Amino acid sequence: MPYLPKLSRREIHPPNKGPGGILRRVTFPLLTLVEHTQLVRAREAGATHVDASLDLGRSLHSIEVHATGWSCDAATYPYLGDCKDRTIYYWNGTEFRPAARFASSLIKLVPTEWGAPTFEIDGIKMLPTSIVSPYEDAKNKVALIQPCGKVILDTCAGLGYFAAWCIAEGASQIWSYEKNPDVIWLRDLNPWSPTASSVLRLEQNDITVAIPGLAGASCDAVLHDPPRFGIAGELYSQEFYHQLFRVLKPRGRLFHYTGSPNRLGSGRDVPREVMKRLENAGFTAERVGDGILAMKQPHRSRR
Repeated sequence: MPYLPKLSRREIHPPNKGPGGILRRVTFPLLTLVEHTQLVRAREAGATHVDASLDLGRSLHSIEVHATGWSCDAATYPYLGDCKDRTIYYWNGTEFRPAARFASSLIKLVPTEWGAPTFEIDGIKMLPTSIVSPYEDAKNKVALIQPCGKVILDTCAGLGYFAAWCIAEGASQIWSYEKNPDVIWLRDLNPWSPTASSVLRLEQNDITVAIPGLAGASCDAVLHDPPRFGIAGELYSQEFYHQLFRVLKPRGRLFHYTGSPNRLGSGRDVPREVMKRLENAGFTAERVGDGILAMKQPHRSRR
């Protein structure tokens, strides 16, 4: 059965502007199988107009339906010859293209039933989507570090959902790092991703390379959402955790996403290993949901 999101579950989330300026861009138009099916069915039914979203559930648009194409905001677009499941299409000025790139790996923006997309690297889903929107999931995790008024280090920016909620909750500054230029390209297409502003600084860089250059005790909280251990083991290393401890202020909070890897399949208890290494670095740590919440205790270090 093809992917058919529940349109009733799509919601408009925080306002378009945060304290630092524009929170999100408007990428237009974007199509998934759901919207394209709406357009085709309207044409087949002889309708002249249909209301549908062209920005992944951010808003509804009034669309004129024609026999050979459809129009919105005085621009006309063609129907897709082959609209595939689990694919987001963007308009490049000439044609609709899949929101995907292949360099050393296939990186793809993937629709969800919640509106806010996830993304995949070589078929591996980077954000949870099975029981909650990845956008709402980010909201819940950001709340753990209480971002209001704080300087936040966002180590693995991805689509920027952590940063979006830090902005919405009043963070004073977010330092976001993303080393993959193709992921940043996906952000530019995604209307749920925040744009850089006076509050959000997005840098294309590997955080393991950048973090030694950050001053000690320079951030109030850390959000660490690395790819799985088998892809990016350096982001789970003892040395990296020592660096996180160094740049965090005393009593600063760290949320470390670990997921819930299958210990029987892998033979490893990754959350347990993460907790042990964080404690070796000087943190106190506890499991919270699908991650670890840690705190830098004053005058505590194992180095």
